[in-house]
Amino acid sequence: MIAEPTLVNKPVQNENEIVEISSPGSGNRANGGGGNENRQKTVRPKRKASEGLENAKRRHSRSSNGSSGRAENGRPKKSDTKSVTLFEVVTMELPAIQPVVDEWIEAYAVDRDTALLDLISFFIQCSGCKGLVTAEMFQSRDIDVMSKMKEDVDEGSGLQYKRFMAFPWILTVTWPMEKNSGEYPLIITTQYWRRFRSQFCEFVSVLVARCQSCFIFDGYLMSTLISLLTELSDSRLCAFRHTCTLAAVKLLSALVNLCLSVDNSQKLLEVERSKYAASPSPRLERIQRKVQELQEKRMELESMMDAIFKGVFLKRYRDIMGEIRAICMEELTVWMRLYNNMFLNDSYLKYIGWMMHDKQQDVRLKCVSGLQALYQDEELSLKMDLFTIRFKERMISMLLDKDHEVSLQSMKLLICVAKYCDDAFSQDDFKHMFQFVYSSNRPMAAAAGELLYSRLLSEPDLPRMPDFTEGEKYRALTLARVRALMHFSDESELHEHVVYLVDSLWECGGALLRDWDALASLLLHPTPPTASPSAQDQVVSTTELRFVRELLLASVRQAAEGPPQAGRVVGKKPLVMASKEKRSRPDDCAGLTPRLLAVLPKLLAKYSDDVEIMTSLLKIPQYFQTDTYREEHTESLQALLEQMEAALSVHREQAVLEAAARSYLTLGSKDSAWREPVTAAVEQLIQRWNTSLGALLHVALKDGKFTDENGRAAEILSSLKRLTVFHNGLDMSGRGLFDQVYKLLVAETRHGGLPPEVVVEALRCVGLSILWEFHRSGEVEASREAVIRLRTQLRAYCEKCHRCLSHMEQPVREQAFMSLCDMLVAHNYQLLVWEPSSGSPLLLYAPDPKLQKALVTFILDHVFTAPETDGHSSRGGGESRVTGLTSLDTEAGLTRLEDLHKRRSLLAAYCKLITTGILEISMAADIFKQYMKYYNDFGDIIKETLNRTRQMDKIESARTLMLCLQQLYLRLRAEQEGRSSGRRSDVQTYSSIKELARRFSLTFGWDQTKSRESLAMIHRDGIDFVFKGFVQHSDRPVPLNITYLTILSEFSSKLLKPDKKTVFSYLQKYAGEHSVSHREEVWKPLVYYRASLQATAEGDDHVSYISCDSNRPSVSSISRCPSAPRPSSDATGDLKTSTPLPVDSRLRPGQRPPHSSIESQEAEPLPAISEGPQTATDSISQASADLPESFNDEVDVDTI
Repeated sequence: MIAEPTLVNKPVQNENEIVEISSPGSGNRANGGGGNENRQKTVRPKRKASEGLENAKRRHSRSSNGSSGRAENGRPKKSDTKSVTLFEVVTMELPAIQPVVDEWIEAYAVDRDTALLDLISFFIQCSGCKGLVTAEMFQSRDIDVMSKMKEDVDEGSGLQYKRFMAFPWILTVTWPMEKNSGEYPLIITTQYWRRFRSQFCEFVSVLVARCQSCFIFDGYLMSTLISLLTELSDSRLCAFRHTCTLAAVKLLSALVNLCLSVDNSQKLLEVERSKYAASPSPRLERIQRKVQELQEKRMELESMMDAIFKGVFLKRYRDIMGEIRAICMEELTVWMRLYNNMFLNDSYLKYIGWMMHDKQQDVRLKCVSGLQALYQDEELSLKMDLFTIRFKERMISMLLDKDHEVSLQSMKLLICVAKYCDDAFSQDDFKHMFQFVYSSNRPMAAAAGELLYSRLLSEPDLPRMPDFTEGEKYRALTLARVRALMHFSDESELHEHVVYLVDSLWECGGALLRDWDALASLLLHPTPPTASPSAQDQVVSTTELRFVRELLLASVRQAAEGPPQAGRVVGKKPLVMASKEKRSRPDDCAGLTPRLLAVLPKLLAKYSDDVEIMTSLLKIPQYFQTDTYREEHTESLQALLEQMEAALSVHREQAVLEAAARSYLTLGSKDSAWREPVTAAVEQLIQRWNTSLGALLHVALKDGKFTDENGRAAEILSSLKRLTVFHNGLDMSGRGLFDQVYKLLVAETRHGGLPPEVVVEALRCVGLSILWEFHRSGEVEASREAVIRLRTQLRAYCEKCHRCLSHMEQPVREQAFMSLCDMLVAHNYQLLVWEPSSGSPLLLYAPDPKLQKALVTFILDHVFTAPETDGHSSRGGGESRVTGLTSLDTEAGLTRLEDLHKRRSLLAAYCKLITTGILEISMAADIFKQYMKYYNDFGDIIKETLNRTRQMDKIESARTLMLCLQQLYLRLRAEQEGRSSGRRSDVQTYSSIKELARRFSLTFGWDQTKSRESLAMIHRDGIDFVFKGFVQHSDRPVPLNITYLTILSEFSSKLLKPDKKTVFSYLQKYAGEHSVSHREEVWKPLVYYRASLQATAEGDDHVSYISCDSNRPSVSSISRCPSAPRPSSDATGDLKTSTPLPVDSRLRPGQRPPHSSIESQEAEPLPAISEGPQTATDSISQASADLPESFNDEVDVDTI
């Protein structure tokens, strides 16, 4: 609640009046005891007017609220006998402010000093002031009075004060220092203060409007008000600056409206003169006198506006507070639009141009929105030519603004500029703006589509058509629009998907995109019916035909499914279909279905040999509205089914088959009214293909061997493809498809000889049969015999896939791997949803170790085998279009992208086996090894797998990380010692292993308490890996794996302070038993690792223990010093923390360890230990010299 300052009883003097305006607090008003002392002055002659104002306010309060003392919306109750201030009246959310202003004007007419003090009190209260205000009459004899006008802090009393001139008073506002950053009405968002801003602005506007004929020009009211707002808007307190700046600019806007009334009166005078041109009338004379009076006062009004602009706007439009700058820009554009004779010139427009560079998005948005209103007025836009030229580049660059709303409004602004300002933009500017039709922000793309349509498609270039009919003219217009759109799509070279272009043009280009009859007519009749010379240009070329079919398919999909596209969002949220679009979608579907159903069979018959066009045309029935069935649809539907059957009998391409199968399934769905004829046609096709396949297999498979006689392999492949495509959406379990096709896999695994394409389709078909059996067993209760039969089929199929993993052809190997992964995931899902109470036996199957090893070997051989070992060049193929490479380079880049997509799919399938618990977490060690080497290609997949495994089991996931690092380390050692038997490409350098450990440590995040056990286990296993089984003697003075400690130190920064002590004690159990010399080069990794564990104090340098100072004590002596904290170790030598949480135990839910602070110390550069030349191979003997310059900085490089 904002406290209301009131006037304390003080005698009013002629030249030296002092009035104190105090703030009793918000509790008075809440309790109903906040009386208004401002109406109770001791000056008797002024009492009558003051009481009259109080009584008027009481009457208005009763009439507005309905009953005395009633509270609305949680506001404090007001008693009938208590007076209220202007501030309280404005905060009551009254239906009209005018009666309040009229009462104040009456009081001002009786006693202007008292009324002005009320108004001053009002503005100070609106600023949320909870201090004391003292008003002192200005004395003209005080020559040095301006030097006393200042704002300062009294540190002794803890008060701040501001002393300023508001003629004829000198006001002093004092408030406590701690209240400087408090809330004030303009920024409070509670229900009580929700409408305060609008009420406050309305009060200022109504005050000027009601005083325009009486006190505006008295030289007293406006002078005091302007000086008050000017001084308070220059305060250090943001509440004063914000509130009074808003009041000042609204005051200037009200004065602008007053100047407009002068212009309106002048227009009214001209109208009256035209009416009474012959004889003068009293009304005409009255208007003429009023206009003459207002014209005389125009200069005074403009002088007031100039004083406010220079005193407030010029200081506050650069205010540090973004809300204040936004207010200034918003009102400035209003002044330009309303009173353009004074404000719409380059002297004022420059401020908007400058503030379009503001760092606050609200300020930039106000500038752009205000400019839209100016450019939308054709008369005003003519006065802004110089501004357009000067700030055109900035307006175009704002299309890339980081705020979506600013960029959207900038696009709408440029549309207005292009519409009303001729030659404002060049062709290159338009080309740049057109590219935003491919923006991920759909409103932005729609706005760019509007610009594109208005400039290219609304009035395209048409040939001369003197002898054309109306139908031919319309066809020529449609073709011209299609050509213009195709030219833009080809010229932009940014996006090859027409669906995004259609989505951007959907709202404005409905005349073209929803005209399915015209688009279908271009496909059906590419050559015009007339043979005149002028009609030769109307022939649709082959390239244009392909673009028309893409445009037709995209528009049909847009009408049926709505705007959501992959990657398109609204602001920062995913795209959701608007209610208007949801309502229009059924109408669009109902309109396209009868039109395209009639013409689609003709199109299928015409383009039966073109695979691409046939694929697009066969997708159209998927978007038909099939919930109603009419008699007139029967003939067209039958023709469509016949043409689709003919297409399936001719083509065996995968794209054509999939499009046709999806259309059949859509037309024959459960809710479709066309279900019966479509289902009958599908059953007939499947029966025919199944019978044909059985006959072909009976001839081709003799004695379990496959023989290809008379080209039967092609026929088998064709039938198998068709059945597999339809089997993906239909259950064919009762047709014996598994038994027929499984014979092909048996023949291939025993004797071979099958074409690889046939093997791939056989693997797919058999796998789909088993998946449908899984689906059926989950819906109905299965018998024991059925479960045993299914388990037998599953084991046999997995065994055949296992055999195919070593097939000579890569497509067969890849399909076998994907089928295995899908089958194991589906079986795992069946185990998860199985309920013992269902009565069905449990189908158990687990991959054996040989199969698991074959899966991981397949991944290493087929995924991590790119010729580029750095992982950077695989993504470069997509930029060939931009960099201007040749067509061969483009094709090579596309091939690399396709290969990368295939490899990512294989890796994701294998990682799914781990994250679903089918394979053990330790099987991911070989995947984690490649995290750094193939980071650009597979880093996101590997990191997500790491996070999922950590959610499954923190300890096992951490143990897998250690296994990964140790295997890499041992392989590097074996390679350097000449006893490596693995692949040379699997060996990584020591620095890369160390960097991999650093990346692994960053994945543990900032909350160290969640990973306490995992990190302690990592250090324990690492110490065991280095020291366990080591016996020191002269031939072997150090452990073989001593340099592994430097890798292990990358995880030290993630340990809590007490855990560092515990790990150090565990290290001492091994290292303390041996003779360690920190001066020897071979022990440097141990010294470094100790230093990383002993950095427990804030500001302690964790590498200071390995400095070059010869006089420093040894590490062992430092660790055993009585003044240093000694780590504890139990008698058995097991690792235990010094806190109640042991390393090998788990935190109970809700339990927190005693120490959870995160260390944040900065490491110093480590001095060089060895300066000898290093070879290209990073050896372990030189690893101690390869210590990091910065010890595990807490920076997640994955996000950079």
